[in-house]
Amino acid sequence: MRHALIFAAGRGERMRPLTDHTPKPLLTVRGKPLIVWHLEKLAAAGVNYVVVNTSHLAEQFPAALGDGSRWGLRIRYAYEGEEPLETGGGMLNALPLLGSEPFIAVSGDIWTDADFTALPVEPTGLAHLLLVDNPPHHPEGDFALDTQGLVHDAGVPRLTFSGIGVYRPQLLQGWREVVGNAEGPPRFKLAPLLRAAMANDAVSGSHFRGMWTDVGTPQRLAELESLP
Repeated sequence: MRHALIFAAGRGERMRPLTDHTPKPLLTVRGKPLIVWHLEKLAAAGVNYVVVNTSHLAEQFPAALGDGSRWGLRIRYAYEGEEPLETGGGMLNALPLLGSEPFIAVSGDIWTDADFTALPVEPTGLAHLLLVDNPPHHPEGDFALDTQGLVHDAGVPRLTFSGIGVYRPQLLQGWREVVGNAEGPPRFKLAPLLRAAMANDAVSGSHFRGMWTDVGTPQRLAELESLP
């Protein structure tokens, strides 16, 4: 059984007013909600169990997606509370539902024509990241990919993290040593944990050159809709 996590808890502040009444992953893009594009790709890649992180307007997700059976999936919902827990805290919150094997994680607010079947079933290290060319709104990129397929925090050329990756649960071990203690539900980004793993050559990656959009603003949503 292959598992996956979809990050869908964010408030989508930059997409307002569209996200005042609809969570960003449920906004319609090219005929169907963003998150449905992901569910279809995950099902095609052999995933049969998906955890959806929720917070903002959380009740709309089960109403729209149900139990996942229409895609041949089983969907579980991991509620983060009224305040989203960021990517790292959200992943930590979902781990009890995800189990002990590697899983795919996808940001709920991106659109891509990437084939998820190309993702490794298991990363060679703690994580495998799908990287893309730097978009105009993020020209500096995030990480560097070397010729051996390892991802580094420093180096050139720089590429942007797509929001798609495969992770081992062990990436979250020792999170307090990296991000410090957190009061209440732990709220922290995943990037510091990834950078700590990169320092030990434990993050691999691949460069995806197809279509990819961070649907972060109404303008980008409109541009995506206008593509042929």
